[in-house]
Amino acid sequence: MNLETFQNLPTESVARHVREGGVSVCVFPVNGTRRWFALEHPQLSSRPPAEDYLRIAGRRHIELYKLFFDHGIHTLLTPIFGPDILERGQGYRDLLKRGLVWFAENEDFREFYDAYDVRVRVYGETRRYLHGTPYADALDAYEALARRTAHHDSCRLFFGVCAHDAALAAADASVRFHTQHGRLPERHELVTAFYGEYVAPPDLFVGSDRPAVYDMPLVSTGHEDLYFTVSPSPYLDAHTLRAILYDHLYARRVRDASYEALSSDDWQALGEYYTLNRSAVLGLGRRHESGRFWYPIPQVRLPWASGDGDD
Repeated sequence: MNLETFQNLPTESVARHVREGGVSVCVFPVNGTRRWFALEHPQLSSRPPAEDYLRIAGRRHIELYKLFFDHGIHTLLTPIFGPDILERGQGYRDLLKRGLVWFAENEDFREFYDAYDVRVRVYGETRRYLHGTPYADALDAYEALARRTAHHDSCRLFFGVCAHDAALAAADASVRFHTQHGRLPERHELVTAFYGEYVAPPDLFVGSDRPAVYDMPLVSTGHEDLYFTVSPSPYLDAHTLRAILYDHLYARRVRDASYEALSSDDWQALGEYYTLNRSAVLGLGRRHESGRFWYPIPQVRLPWASGDGDD
């Protein structure tokens, strides 16, 4: 299987390869939505944004979730709000109050959950951060959403709200579990307590902009493959997602070999590659002259033709 062939497969065939490859859980924080909205809808971004922004950005979120599910991903974790946004100005708070419940109450989202048979949960320390605040109504909305979709079983969608750290939640869950069962919880039991049901370790993390991994506590093992799009997440399309899936399924799945099994040509190729890239660091970038933007810079040079990924 090469990349060109994979890109041209019917979507159903890609989904079958993804499922057969054991790819099940993906973390996909949708980042840069406001930048995308301002660039794609400039005539609307200058107006009070709440209604237009939530409606248009919400529909784009749904399109992205469908894209992943159509391509065979079964469980999607999407962090959407962190506690830092609670500290922003009043203008943003008004938008946030509606945004916190938009995916739980909006009819477009409800129709999507039903059509795709998606079970939905909200994970994170929502009660710790939202209880007693102007956003507390979201707590009831999240519980209602979980009940409404509890019978759905084709896909799972977990929205992360204040899900940056599970230390206190894990401690609380451990105390409650020990009180009830007289023993400490196993790892899978802590994961279940935090996410509402068990979530296996992620296979993929698809972020954007500056490389950073976040908001998947207790399930990250360090074995997930990391990808970061240069443009904001809402620009992700089927071609880009297939490139990521192909890399995860085929390009990165190299067979481990002992050093003794490497041929002299292998050692020469490896040495040339390291010599060319002795000072290369994945993740380096530059600031735009305005100081407001960060750009990644190309780093890796290949001493041999990379080909198209033939297996």
